[in-house]
Amino acid sequence: MALALTGCGQADSGNTAADTSEDGIQVVASTNVYGDIAQTIGGENVSVNSIVDSLAQDPHSYEATVQDKLAVSEADLLIENGGGYDPFLHLLADEVEMDHDYLISAVSESGFEGFEEEHEDEGEHAGEDEHAGESAEEHAGESAEEHAGESAEEHAHGSANEHVWYDLNTMRAVAAAIGEKLTALDPDNAGVYSANVEEFDAGITALTERLSELGEASAGQTVAITEPVPVYLLEAAGLENVTPNGYSEAIEEGSDVSIAVLNEMMSLMEDESLAFLAYNEQTESPQTQTVRDAADEAGVEIVNFTETVPEGEDFLSWMTSNVDGIESVLAP
Repeated sequence: MALALTGCGQADSGNTAADTSEDGIQVVASTNVYGDIAQTIGGENVSVNSIVDSLAQDPHSYEATVQDKLAVSEADLLIENGGGYDPFLHLLADEVEMDHDYLISAVSESGFEGFEEEHEDEGEHAGEDEHAGESAEEHAGESAEEHAGESAEEHAHGSANEHVWYDLNTMRAVAAAIGEKLTALDPDNAGVYSANVEEFDAGITALTERLSELGEASAGQTVAITEPVPVYLLEAAGLENVTPNGYSEAIEEGSDVSIAVLNEMMSLMEDESLAFLAYNEQTESPQTQTVRDAADEAGVEIVNFTETVPEGEDFLSWMTSNVDGIESVLAP
């Protein structure tokens, strides 16, 4: 992806408070998930541009525009998911020679293993893996192995599930990383950023405590998914993903599900022990709608999830709604 752009400067490696614009620190995020967290931490001191910010957009297949490249070229800080989920932002950062010290990767902050290096098909990009594992302590011993078993295990981006924004401890680490970078860019407001990180952290802690309680009550209950998007959250709630291998992977990749796998998935909807179907309504297809219809007909509960923050929500309120949805179905 090479987008021509003339007449604009490139972000240099010497980011300082003096380099930021009068509109505040310029932050570009691949999706509004990370844009919202940046806004929460930066407050009025940042101007945030979230490239994918609508439920009508699919981050997997998004193609960057010249306007996106212009925004990246003027950015002080970039935030990507990584892990092959949003390669357009990393490619733009490389095209404008953005200093990778000011590119935060959520996958790198997660400490999870099993992800391929960003864009290794297009060439090696230094700096992407050098942070791997740096925030592992934030996860109290969590590892990719703890998340084994979901259909994403054989995912083309590596053996791990790249939808790390549904792992709340990873978002805790991302918020802390944002606070650190904003402080480096704007040390005069370090206290503001620190306080906002602490407040966000408290919100994450409240959610993880709720999930822990749910996990104790629901351990052993099973769920099915249309895509591996919410798997980290479901596992934190003590739920076991029993989706047939190959189904959610094919849906995520936009491939046809084999008849055998689809039949297995349809049969699963008849399983009375299934707690609910976790449904990604942001990337519906005839094959996911078929499964949803089968779940409806069989009386299986359906809990909807999305890949970006819905309008009128912020990250914490959105995740609270997601936990509420899980809890309402599992409640006796």
